[in-house]
Amino acid sequence: MADKTSGEWEPKVIGFLCNWCSYAGADLCGVSRYQYPTNIRAVRVMCSTRISPHLVLDIFKAGADGVLLGGCHIGDCHYITGNYYTEKRVRLMKRLLEESGLEADRLRLEWVSASEGEKFSKIVTEFTEHVRKLGPSKVKKDESLMARVAAADDASETFRLRALSGKEFGLVTKGNVYNNKLDPAELDKIIDSATEEEFERSLILELSRTKPRSVKELGGIMELPTDKVLRHIVVLRQKNMITMEHPEGFTPTYKTIEIGGEQ
Repeated sequence: MADKTSGEWEPKVIGFLCNWCSYAGADLCGVSRYQYPTNIRAVRVMCSTRISPHLVLDIFKAGADGVLLGGCHIGDCHYITGNYYTEKRVRLMKRLLEESGLEADRLRLEWVSASEGEKFSKIVTEFTEHVRKLGPSKVKKDESLMARVAAADDASETFRLRALSGKEFGLVTKGNVYNNKLDPAELDKIIDSATEEEFERSLILELSRTKPRSVKELGGIMELPTDKVLRHIVVLRQKNMITMEHPEGFTPTYKTIEIGGEQ
């Protein structure tokens, strides 16, 4: 493995590698003495589909500079369709990263077989250099970015997005309960719209945790029309996730309801 240059910033990269292919490829890479940067911290998982959007976004929230997901080639998954679901989930992760303002290409998905040790070396080297060019993650130093990444993380755990990302592959390949297959492009539009809405609602909750905020204040921070913010708040109030505080003058403010806490 290549040595780090002393005194220089080095990217912190987390790699999730499936047990049957990409982790075995990493083993072969080491045995074959192919060189690659030591920045990556490899975590072995049984299948790439075990890596949830919440886990990846939580890692970015913690300040990681890059995340690499490695799995079996499409059609070669040890669990038959695991990597198909991984591919769909990564698209959702990247969409949430875009919403948060963090560079989506800090996340990379690659298929590496057990016999592709040299390919693993090249991928890690290329990705590490790409992350180095992007520079250190600013999540820990930028409160606004931290709030948006936290909102993206929370959005990834909503039932709506979990259901859509979990059923997308089946809806396209097998169809719904009426045996009607959904058009992939149309389904992508539905998921994109849902992702945007869930992110914006999660950001409202994140911003309203520390202090009650008015619709106008939230709209200014989020750069959204006040009528759109108000529609989100109506939905959040119906779900008992946000409550109206005592108004400042004639302007009502809203505060996030913490689970287990007082309203």
